[in-house]
Amino acid sequence: MDGNPQPDSDSAWRPRHNPWVVALSVMLATFMEVLDTTILNVALPYIAGGMAASNSQATWVLTSYLVSNAVVLPLTDWLGRRFGRRNLLLACIVIFTISSAACGAASNLGTLILFRVLQGAGGGGLQPISQAILLESFPPSKRGQAMGLFALGVVVAPIFGPLLGGWLTDNANWRWCFYINLPVGLLAILLSVLFVEDPPYLRNNRPTKVDVWGLLFLTLWLGCMQVLLDKGQEDDWFGAVWLRWMAGFSFLGLICFVIREMTVLEPLVDLRILKDRSFATGVSLVFLIGVVLYGTLAALPLFLQTLISYTAFQSGVAVSPRGVGAVAGAIFAGRMLGHMSARSMVALGFVLLAASSFLMGNFDIEISQFNVIVPNILNGFGAPLVFVPLTTAAVITLRREQMGNATGIFNLLRNIGGSVGTSLIATYSQRFAQVHQNFLAAYYTPENPNYRDTLASVQGYLAAQSGTVPGAQQALGVLYRTLTDQASLWSYVDIFQWSGYVCLASLPLAFFLAPAKGAKPPAGGMMH
Repeated sequence: MDGNPQPDSDSAWRPRHNPWVVALSVMLATFMEVLDTTILNVALPYIAGGMAASNSQATWVLTSYLVSNAVVLPLTDWLGRRFGRRNLLLACIVIFTISSAACGAASNLGTLILFRVLQGAGGGGLQPISQAILLESFPPSKRGQAMGLFALGVVVAPIFGPLLGGWLTDNANWRWCFYINLPVGLLAILLSVLFVEDPPYLRNNRPTKVDVWGLLFLTLWLGCMQVLLDKGQEDDWFGAVWLRWMAGFSFLGLICFVIREMTVLEPLVDLRILKDRSFATGVSLVFLIGVVLYGTLAALPLFLQTLISYTAFQSGVAVSPRGVGAVAGAIFAGRMLGHMSARSMVALGFVLLAASSFLMGNFDIEISQFNVIVPNILNGFGAPLVFVPLTTAAVITLRREQMGNATGIFNLLRNIGGSVGTSLIATYSQRFAQVHQNFLAAYYTPENPNYRDTLASVQGYLAAQSGTVPGAQQALGVLYRTLTDQASLWSYVDIFQWSGYVCLASLPLAFFLAPAKGAKPPAGGMMH
């Protein structure tokens, strides 16, 4: 495969129902699942209190979901070929919906974590199944618009998750963060039964044997890696012996998994597809976009809550304009993909993401809400400009039979990128703050006339406010709080600026994508 679009082996097939009805059916479930990855972030302290657990123990509610979700993602192609993609879609929605209800009714933390594992397993297959169904249901001229709809699910849902979670927790109960999935799940099941169908090549596909060793190595790799990323900062990364074991087991699982899948006759996940240059470039870029998007999405609410004193709900409101930009960007990208090369659009998207990151890199403690909203809208608009053409250009040189395997790997790399980005933010927001604090503390000495003047001014201010002469410790406490706030501010400035540099460094990769426009299929067949 050298980057030339491949003709489809079954190009005459079209779904019996309107593709947009099919798209609505599969995207309901996908939106619900992606929303669930962030909706609980703001509810964790309430879950810990309700379950009589510590905040550290409560984070396993997130980790357990991410582990099972990551393991199932690359399995969806094999499961779809084994049981049928429509049957797998329905099974995933049913498992996700029932386990959501069970999570909401859980009476203790252990039970909640168990049901979260089941919920993650059910949700893991929804993203790649939905993407594969959309790519196969739409003709090439409409595929950009279909991926625009898919982008709404995977880009907008994580933005609204904390906002919705905060509102439900404040006005109802944290359990409603799970119960809200029930009506959506039931509607998604009904629509999928009525409108989703398998293409002929899947209906006629012969069952394959289970690659037990491949499954074991995959679980070892992704499970240990997800635990390492989620618990690393909390337990000092490689300073903790058990995390060193997690890293070792993850690396061993990855090596064994790659060797197994490259040599076995019927692999669980066909890694040979990565020999395709356009697809390999696409998954590399989607990993980077996951790092940047989920990283900044995690950093901005922390910045607003810790330094600007926003509540969880207020920070969700401040970040929510990113969703408005994402909707506009998805519509624009879907319509322009047929008239603008995927390479150019991906490059433009990264430029906009870099610009928004550098704007956030100019934040200060006196930042106004308007100046928070502008880079958020720009960031939201730029994300679909990368994601929409990337989901089509990455698979444009692949055959239809490779689509399910490709979407599983594609979404796995995006999720891993998101986990890496979130983990890096948790780590470097603290470590950069320590570095800046050490640097700034060098100026807090009696030999510095600015320090002496500031200390005297603070003492005078406190005396005027209280009517008594304050002790030196009170004034020093105020200065120390200023010092830590400034150090934290500069740590977030560094994070946002480095996100911008990552976006700019990703630009050259865009030009390794297949040079095809979304509206121009090759003569005699469909492009993928």
